[in-house]
Amino acid sequence: MRRLFYENGLAIAMLVLFAFALAGQIGAGWTEANDEKGEHGESSIALTAYLSSGHFVEAVFENWESEFLQMGTLVVLTVRLRQRGSPESKPLDGDQPVDRDPNGDRARAPWPVRHGGLALKVYDKSLSLALFALFGLSLAMHAVGGAQVYNEDQAAHGGSDHVTPLAYLATTRMWFESFQNWQSEFMSVGALILLGIVLREKGSPESKPVDHPHDETGSE
Repeated sequence: MRRLFYENGLAIAMLVLFAFALAGQIGAGWTEANDEKGEHGESSIALTAYLSSGHFVEAVFENWESEFLQMGTLVVLTVRLRQRGSPESKPLDGDQPVDRDPNGDRARAPWPVRHGGLALKVYDKSLSLALFALFGLSLAMHAVGGAQVYNEDQAAHGGSDHVTPLAYLATTRMWFESFQNWQSEFMSVGALILLGIVLREKGSPESKPVDHPHDETGSE
């Protein structure tokens, strides 16, 4: 058990923090949703019903959407683009281990590398493909939840307008919700890239060694 936590401590810690934050969101969101229903003279909803409500689905997936977008974008942009002095960038010159052609004869190489062909072509882009697929799924779920909330708002205020998730994608409300999250994600990643040029965090792979000069690029 000790070895399990030592070898997987980072993932475990992030999953625990995720579960804690999600539980907090559920509790606060459920209370807020019922407060809003009370203001409109409607009955409260049970926690299980809240978890499938537009209020919850929209709030969760509009945030996941922006996270997967910024991670996928960072992965793709760092293939070609550089930032002098940043540990988030590859060094300005020279070939890097991540740039070399995969060797199927390497010991314990993943199956797609040993197989070659189409499997390898997909695998060597699999990280960005997975992140953008998760972005697309989250965007779709954001539209599903957002359409449900929009329709509930219309009904509560006596409106007759009703939208499908596909139609919700064409609304300014959908894109206001998305862009307000996207801009914050790109800003935070940009801040990490630039702050890492002059600031350090001893022991973190996201930082350069503390005694390295500001203009040294890369984390090694």
